[in-house]
Amino acid sequence: MTAKECIKGRRSIRKFKSTPVDHALMNEIIETASYAPSWKHSQIARYTAVEGELKDKIAGECTEMFPNNGAIIENAPMLIALSFVKGRSGYERDGSFTTAKGDRWQMFDAGVAAEAFCLAAYDKGLGSVIMGIFDEAKAASLLELPENQELAALIPVGFPDEEPSAPRRKAVEDLLTYK
Repeated sequence: MTAKECIKGRRSIRKFKSTPVDHALMNEIIETASYAPSWKHSQIARYTAVEGELKDKIAGECTEMFPNNGAIIENAPMLIALSFVKGRSGYERDGSFTTAKGDRWQMFDAGVAAEAFCLAAYDKGLGSVIMGIFDEAKAASLLELPENQELAALIPVGFPDEEPSAPRRKAVEDLLTYK
């Protein structure tokens, strides 16, 4: 699969088959995703694979503000909790910010890592959807994330049980400006 095929073919998947995700396959996907670029090669992305009771608990207790996300998580055989190590991306060694963007580079790097993960999963036949609407504090607590990490996104993953068509895209002329 070419990069173009991967980018244009990947869709957000919200319905999954019950087939478990093999841990060796997930290891391979994470190894590929680890090549996502990051601020000064800080490599702040961390992935927690969640299955079984804890996955269902997160689905039930952390998605009240958007219950459909809970249903999607419950349907997926695995949930990836994407977190990042705080205080590295966008910072100098003395703790000061490198740019006026301050600590926003952390979330930028998490976004790059999330998409790299989703593309790597798609390349191996898995579907995924990046979720941002959930009770972050409660999910982080249930996951027992270390103090130096912040939860960025939840990503249900599994073998797709749907084939959504590509949504309409804006024209290049609307997206690109030459000066």
